[in-house]
Amino acid sequence: MKIIDLRSDTVTRPTPAMRRAMAEAEVGDDVYGEDPTINRLQELAAHMLGKEAGLFVASGTMGNLAAILAHCNRGDEVILGDKAHTFLFEAGGISALGGVHSCQLPNQPDGTLEIGAIRAAIREEDDHHPITRLISLENTHNRCGGVALSVDYTRQVKALADEYGLLLHLDGARLFNAAIALGVSAKELAEPADSVTICLSKGLCAPVGSVLCGSEAFIRQARRIRKQLGGGMRQAGVLAAAGIVALETMVERLAEDHARARRLAQGLSSIPGLILDAGTPHTNMVYLSLDETIPLSAEQVVERLAERGVKVGAVGPRQFRLVTHYWIDDEAVDDAVEAFGQVL
Repeated sequence: MKIIDLRSDTVTRPTPAMRRAMAEAEVGDDVYGEDPTINRLQELAAHMLGKEAGLFVASGTMGNLAAILAHCNRGDEVILGDKAHTFLFEAGGISALGGVHSCQLPNQPDGTLEIGAIRAAIREEDDHHPITRLISLENTHNRCGGVALSVDYTRQVKALADEYGLLLHLDGARLFNAAIALGVSAKELAEPADSVTICLSKGLCAPVGSVLCGSEAFIRQARRIRKQLGGGMRQAGVLAAAGIVALETMVERLAEDHARARRLAQGLSSIPGLILDAGTPHTNMVYLSLDETIPLSAEQVVERLAERGVKVGAVGPRQFRLVTHYWIDDEAVDDAVEAFGQVL
């Protein structure tokens, strides 16, 4: 049976070009800084994001954790959204491993945090309070429908951070999706941030890894923390090689994923009983729910779709997230729509 996997863009497999690059990669010991392929990947990512230096890490979760631990001391506070990936899906690492306190503000439907709410959350100097040290944003914002945060908004947050002497971290796991959707460069979106992570293993199709970028001084500190987290890899150029191919060849084609997400949303919108979230899809994610006429739960629909070879993610009792990626073509989109129609 042909499987159509729309659960996430994390299910992507490396392309043939990536497999060749991995097989032929020149390697060395990265803990000594001697893996030329990793060094090239780090330099390429930093250049694309307009930062001084980069650090190859095993995952976006490790990159965000290393960034926050590099910026904050134990007992410091980071302001982030209540739907942020770091808050919801990274196992509480900033608190468990870093002793960093979090202040969660409501994410608005467009993925932003209200500027006034951020200002109000910044702590006054007081022995009773944790020290506000960092603001963290997410672009695109996963749980807000894959929406892209604008350059202007990110600059506003940076201006506020500068006013209070704070730092700004950007979880840019899907930053290139945001850049394609907004018609701007990733460098423009990352420019206001003191640090930024990008994921290579989602829509860019590499098998593993993310890159954390920032100033040279920041990356030196983050590299030490990566080591503490067990992320000091040796001849990992075989992984970095795929990341180079991803950054050099897979960014512009993300527009195809966005187009197929629109095709998917259009097809699903014609099926009685399905309600698409307002504005979906913003990028490569389609969020939708079951209306009250459907007697099935989301999990039951997921099970029945799986029997037809279509995998989707349930993100609530009656809500789904479907994500397009390199391995989803037009035929797969149409087959998924047909399967939904059969199940409902």
